[in-house]
Amino acid sequence: MRNLTLKQLRYFEALAQHGHFGRAAQACAISQPALSVQIRELEESLGTDLFERGARQIRLTNFGEEFSTRVRGILRSVDELGELAMASRDHLVGRLRIGVIPTIAPYLLPEIITDLTAANSSIDIQIRESLTPILVRELADGRLDAAIVALPVSEPSLTEVSLFEENFVLVRPVADEGKPVPGHEDLREMKLLLLEEGHCFRDQALSFCNIQSSRPREMLDASSLATLVQMVGAGLGVTLIPEMAIAVETRSAPVSIAHFRHPQPSRTIGMIWRKTSPLAKQLRQISEVVRKTTSART
Repeated sequence: MRNLTLKQLRYFEALAQHGHFGRAAQACAISQPALSVQIRELEESLGTDLFERGARQIRLTNFGEEFSTRVRGILRSVDELGELAMASRDHLVGRLRIGVIPTIAPYLLPEIITDLTAANSSIDIQIRESLTPILVRELADGRLDAAIVALPVSEPSLTEVSLFEENFVLVRPVADEGKPVPGHEDLREMKLLLLEEGHCFRDQALSFCNIQSSRPREMLDASSLATLVQMVGAGLGVTLIPEMAIAVETRSAPVSIAHFRHPQPSRTIGMIWRKTSPLAKQLRQISEVVRKTTSART
């Protein structure tokens, strides 16, 4: 068996993650034929197939699944060598991969990136927007250095640092402006529009209204806060959004904003990273920059 290369392992990992040659090639910034050649050479070196190739999709073989687990560990160890070198410097230099959940990314990222770049001009910030479970998994696999999410995550292997608290507000049709603000018990009887399954913000809204997530409800789900607000503007119901989203999401919809009586629904936003990360000290410094950015904004 010929020596395997790190380049081949990274191409394999991208293909295993995306399940599609075109998307994997794009993620690796190479052509699809070049990726195919590298994967085929890797399989020839191993003497067995790593993928089952279908007309529209590919999937890992049984051996490929086991191989993928080992490859993730190898690549994580290699990345940590680079992180160890970065950690030896006073300031971060090089790539910093940060995950952000969708109910934060559109509203805070521009300012956060601006301030992080100003504080560390030598870092290359790469952003990954996804749901919390996916970000946590990619942190564990070494694909991300840190993530900004709603706390708690409660993963023993991760450090959690609180950044700020944020209230939720009620979004209702503009015709309802001035009406008494419903309490959480009243919301249970209204047509409450929420994000689709998988979003932590959905679970937080359901918790405030004391609605079981498994309880059947007549409702429409959306994949973004923008869609929820537009649905409210169309008279389809009411929804909750975080305060940071008000300015962006309500500027083009005929809706009104109301603040709840105490206790107000809220969430804690924080930053997480692996406890074993060599960049732990630098990531804590990064979290302080993010905290100052968000406190100045709020």
